[in-house]
Amino acid sequence: MEHSFVCFFLLLISVFTLADSGSIGVNYGRIANNLPSASKVMDLLKSQGLNRVKVYDTDPAVLHALSGSGIKVTVDLPNEQLFAAAKSTSFANSWVQRNVAAYYPHTEIEAIAVGNEVFVDPHNTTKFIVPAMKNIHQALVKFNLHSEIKVSSPIALSALQNSYPSSAGSFRPELVEPVFKPMLNFLRQTGSFLMVNAYPFFAYESNTDVISLDYALFRENPGVVDPANGLRYFSLFDAQIDAVFAAMSALKYDDIKLVVTETGWPSKGDENENGASIQNAAAYNGNLVRRILTGGGTPLRPKADLTVYLFALFNENNKFGPTSERNYGLFYPNEEKVYDIPFTVEGLKNYRDNPSPVAGNQHRAAAPVNGGGSVSKSTTGNTWCVANGEVGKEKLQAALDYACGEGGADCHPIQRGSTCYDPNTIEAHASFAFNSYYQKLGRRMGTCYFGGAAYVVTQPPSAYSILAFKYFLKFILAYI
Repeated sequence: MEHSFVCFFLLLISVFTLADSGSIGVNYGRIANNLPSASKVMDLLKSQGLNRVKVYDTDPAVLHALSGSGIKVTVDLPNEQLFAAAKSTSFANSWVQRNVAAYYPHTEIEAIAVGNEVFVDPHNTTKFIVPAMKNIHQALVKFNLHSEIKVSSPIALSALQNSYPSSAGSFRPELVEPVFKPMLNFLRQTGSFLMVNAYPFFAYESNTDVISLDYALFRENPGVVDPANGLRYFSLFDAQIDAVFAAMSALKYDDIKLVVTETGWPSKGDENENGASIQNAAAYNGNLVRRILTGGGTPLRPKADLTVYLFALFNENNKFGPTSERNYGLFYPNEEKVYDIPFTVEGLKNYRDNPSPVAGNQHRAAAPVNGGGSVSKSTTGNTWCVANGEVGKEKLQAALDYACGEGGADCHPIQRGSTCYDPNTIEAHASFAFNSYYQKLGRRMGTCYFGGAAYVVTQPPSAYSILAFKYFLKFILAYI
């Protein structure tokens, strides 16, 4: 009898633990020409038990397909519209009326992401982010939707000045006063949350000599102790998230919640993309789902039940960059799973991670450990990456946006008024950005491709003015 009571008590504890656990959603990107219709995508989401989705626009077909589905959605106001949203309340009102109020409540819009990773946007939109967020919120107030729909903006981990150890997490000093303090104050006042995009893959891929694969994939490992507070971390994901919590705490915003709006692991990559494989992608995402749905916060915030959006629903064949960029999908465009993992508590009952000796493109290579953009020395001689003008302006612009945005290239010198702005042509600017990306990644194979928009040369580019070339040469000579 006593044994039965103990079992029943433990069962109750487990039920309440699961009830208070986090939530799993998925990013539905559509940079592809072979994806199923929006209505079929909604059927797919429901069949997998996924009840949260994040999109990167407000496409009417998608929002109509979501109507009555019971799936909660986060929509996006693109970076290109931040200026208008920041400068014009009438634009913000019109945008909310047309893209949110027109669909709600049949389409369960629960949040608006104002921009995405704005701090690495090549178009210098950082100063518009908080005013845009405020105007969009005021538009929600006008339509009496502000209690149901939250406003935030996803940040990349590159917004951190320090991320190791986690307890020393801090935001970049130049962003604290103009951006983070007003943003976090806005989030506090409106009861919203900070959106964060976190990719342990990037940290592991560049530092395989110091980061354990098991630590990156939520597998059994001895853990890493934070020397400042003694907390032990058993996953790189938790360490990254706690660095953001610590950065907020340093600014006295301990009360702000956090949502992980993007995280994932590629199932395929170029030869130099260490760790990109189906086995590792399955392990990362499957173990992450288990980690989130079985409750519990992070070592620094043990009561912080996280909502996490996996990136991404599909492999997207029109994305620029290395092979990994087109292989983050959980599903192929024909709706078949790339690998079999669960997305629900029920599905976890039969889930087992199957460690494989194949680590995926994993060879030991010298790589910077500090995360500060250092470039490893080339073993291929003096080479440069330049734009292929024959692909056309549209493709060059898309590749340029990627290089200066997600790619993390140093594009400050090609901004208006800066050292290398002239010649002011898309081909010259793209060549500068592509080469910055190429040099940053150590001139590794596959990093000068951009969907065919770039190629490698063995002579210094001649498309720049003398001043720009001097800057270029100074940059390169530092790493050869």
